Amino acid sequence: MNAVTPFAVPQDSPFGPDNLPYGVFSTAGGPRRLGVAYGDHVLDVGAAARATGAAGELAGLLEAPSLNPLLEAGRPAWRQARAAITAWVTAEEHRAAVGPCLVPRGEVTLHLPFEVADYVDFYASEHHAANLGRIFRPGAEPLTPNWKHLPIGYHGRAGTVVVSGTPVVRPSGQRKAPAEPAPSYGPSQRLDIEAEVGFVVGAPTPLGERVELRDADRHVFGVCLVNDWSARDLQAWEYVPLGPFLGKSFATSVSPWVVPLDALTHARIEPPARDTEPLPYLDDRSARPPSGLDIALEVRLNGHPVSRPPFAAMYWTYAQMLAHMTVNGASLRAGDLFASGTVSGPDRDTRGALIELTWNGEQPLELPDGTTRAFLQDGDEITITATAPGPNGTRIGFGEVTGRISPAR
Repeated sequence: MNAVTPFAVPQDSPFGPDNLPYGVFSTAGGPRRLGVAYGDHVLDVGAAARATGAAGELAGLLEAPSLNPLLEAGRPAWRQARAAITAWVTAEEHRAAVGPCLVPRGEVTLHLPFEVADYVDFYASEHHAANLGRIFRPGAEPLTPNWKHLPIGYHGRAGTVVVSGTPVVRPSGQRKAPAEPAPSYGPSQRLDIEAEVGFVVGAPTPLGERVELRDADRHVFGVCLVNDWSARDLQAWEYVPLGPFLGKSFATSVSPWVVPLDALTHARIEPPARDTEPLPYLDDRSARPPSGLDIALEVRLNGHPVSRPPFAAMYWTYAQMLAHMTVNGASLRAGDLFASGTVSGPDRDTRGALIELTWNGEQPLELPDGTTRAFLQDGDEITITATAPGPNGTRIGFGEVTGRISPAR
């Protein structure tokens, strides 16, 4: 934090005035309200707008029970709201009016921060893709021929995107091991995680119009954390020839806070060097600012850290993902979510999925209680957290995305 404020938070707080992530909350069974995380509190931004006399469109956007109206309003409104909220929590003149609008975070229930319109999941980590290639195609080229020419992705199921803390019911479906003569039906026996970063779309586009790289920031509102739960046995049997389906669509968990893209100015970095020249619509070599992001993730299994994936290592950037997602004229809607795919680094302790961490179950993880895990068991809890550089040595926090496995029904 640059200076002491009327509502001062510690210098090391992940939710200081340089962050101000949005979420939706309620208290004691009351209505859902739009809020911003600030220190150990949640600022009721609708109440703050009324208390400070904010007028017109801005007040209406902040009094909505969801982030979607603000998303749809576009970047000028996003910046206006951010400037107003920053002033409300840092300017002495607003202390008396805004103070009563701060609710202790321990007293709130957090909800899905936006209504998900469409969901797309990418496969943007070279380390992850190469590891899976080595697992499933030993002795062959790890990456498929198209991988370094386009960001590979699939369309997921928006209706099963859930907020952090929602139990994840073990999915059932068809599975067939290579040695089995026929498929069988039952609960997944190879339930996995995927530690990912998600991007929340605001300003919509009409059908038939594409978004160029230079315009990505006009449409990407903010960033959240994603766990794209994966039933590897269901996935392996069904994915040829059309790709992920029931092995992915049963649940995708997201963090309750959406960090505005404008809060990540100090996290922007050049993406890794590439050895394949991209086609012009994906060529970001002269892009300023760059759209690589230095986000450090941590994955905990039952409270024990098992991986620290680096988003800085991702081959494809969010701007390239968005450009490719719309190059065919696919429209954007406010509330669209697209995710990076598993974030993995070059070392074992930086891999963002159990299938990599345990090398498809051949090298189980050893936990402090003496148990081992190849894939998830009922009752296991996964928590993903992340931070990014902020100004003056601060860290921007993303909160967490957590899910506990419930038995199959």
